[in-house]
Formats: sequence, C-alpha cells, structure tokens
Amino acid sequence: MPSLLITFPLEQPGRRVLAQALEGAATPVYLQDLDEGSRGAALAGADAVLARNTARELRGEEPRLIRRARLIQFLNAGLDFVPLKDFPEKVPIASNRGAYATPIAEHALALTLAAAKRLLVEHEAMRRGEFNQRAWNRSLAGGVCGIFGFGSIGQATARLMRAIGMRVHAINRRGKSEEPVEWIGTPERLPEMLSAADVLVICAPLTAQTRGLLGAAELGRMKTDAILVNIARGEIVDQQALYACLRAQPAFFACFDAWWVEPVRHGTFRLECPFLELPNFIGSPHNSATVPGVHDAALRRAVANVRRALAGEAPQYLVEPADRMS
Repeated sequence: MPSLLITFPLEQPGRRVLAQALEGAATPVYLQDLDEGSRGAALAGADAVLARNTARELRGEEPRLIRRARLIQFLNAGLDFVPLKDFPEKVPIASNRGAYATPIAEHALALTLAAAKRLLVEHEAMRRGEFNQRAWNRSLAGGVCGIFGFGSIGQATARLMRAIGMRVHAINRRGKSEEPVEWIGTPERLPEMLSAADVLVICAPLTAQTRGLLGAAELGRMKTDAILVNIARGEIVDQQALYACLRAQPAFFACFDAWWVEPVRHGTFRLECPFLELPNFIGSPHNSATVPGVHDAALRRAVANVRRALAGEAPQYLVEPADRMS
C-alpha cells in the first residue's frame, strides 16, 4: 500500500475527510504523530506528500529526503511563499490551483461593486449626517473588465463580471482560452488592456515576471476613474506608485484583499503607505476564501490529485520548473 505523508497538523474531522477522499488508495501518515527518530524515514519512504507550508512544517535538510515521492501536493493555490527550491528537482510539485476560485471571484465582484457604488464613502458620509442622494456612482454594465491572470480564479471572476454586463478582456501566458472573452492577449500586450479597462482584476500568481509589474508607468496608462482589484499578491503592484496614484486621482479606486506584508506569509501585517486612510481605497484581510466548507473541499481536491499520481496518471496543477522561485 502506498503511503501519503501529511506534513501539517490535521485534527480528527479533517482526517475523516482525508480518509474518505483517499478511498483506500494510500495509507495516511501524519508527521505530527511521529517521534523525532521516525521523521526522516517517513519522509524518505513517502510515495506522496500533502503539505501546506513546508517552510514551517519541515526542518533543515528534511525537504531533500523526499526523493521517491510521485507527487508533492500542496493544499494552497499560491506557493510563492513556500521554498520549493529545497525539494529534489525531479519530484513533481502541484499546487491546489482553482480550489478557492468561486469564493475569491465573489469577493472580487463585491470589492468592485463597493468601489463603483461608493458604498463605504457614502456610508461614512451618512455617519457624519450627510445625505448625498445626488452624488454620482457608477454603472459597470457595458464597461471593460480586464483580468490579468486567466486561470481558474480569473475565469470564475470573468463569469460574474459578464453576468453584470461587463465585457471581458484577459491576459494569460498562452494568449487564448476556452472561456468566452471579448479580447485576450499574452503578457506583452498588458499595456493595451490597461488602457481599455474600467476595472482591472489581478489574479496572476507572484513570479519573477509579475513581481512589481504594475508601477507608475503602468498605472499611468489606466483610466483616471478605473477600479483596480488585487486578489492575488500585493507585490505585483508597486506600493509607492499606487499610493501616489490614489492621492493624485481621487476618482481612481483600489481594492486589495492580498497585501505586500501579511501574517500568513510574513508573520505580520505592515504597510509602507497609509492606504487605509484614503477614501478611494478598500481593504479586506485576505479573507476572500474564508467561507464555510472551503477547507474540506480544498482537501478533497488535493487528495484527488494525489490519487491521480499514485494511480500512474498525470497529476494536474503542476508547478513549472521556472516557477520554483522561492
């Protein structure tokens, strides 16, 4: 019987979900249950590994012991904060891409509508006794929603944006997609999309190519009343450039669920600029995927991919060698 080594703590309810999803395809081995002397043998003998953040779950040279595994499967969709370069190069690594797409896409729509309809701005005005019934808000129907990163989350977001009447422009690596769009291009054509977008939603992973991609020049190409929504990683946008843009253009809105420095990845929450004091900035604490049942669903999805690998099938959501940047 193959073994599946789980590197993160999992309580009994989660273990039941995992066992049901495995359907006897492997014997689960929990690293938290092992004594110090058994860890190395378990890692070296694992046929597959299920992990969350091995920077915290494994020690020293332990990642190098995972040589015979057919797959290292992560529970997370984004892996930029995980030291993937520590694993043997020949061992396949998979993310859990798409596991959280539906709630994250809903969050992107909610942030967009909150900005377009000036909900927080007028809520605060009413707290001051102002009743601005004649103040303009925006209708998004007929406008362009640009989506940078057209994977599972980007496509789920596109479907919601189309439902409110927006036209979808998208960027992905291939410059094509089966998901209906009005326009799609490769990253080299990003300037075209920036100029056209009424709403820009960032869904791309953080890589060497996307880090700092949106700086002063790129923000300057956007419409002065555009809405920028970041549900990916804060580091894709230059922090100082965005703050300057928001100060200079009060009709421009930015909505962030993902931050530059935040607790899960960095151990703390910190900003270089006082974004939360600006009326044209909306923030949420990276909770777009925090909905009931999502963790069990993500666990089942990850285990299903492990079963593919153990059955000799090609696993999904593999990380490209060039993206093992951490």
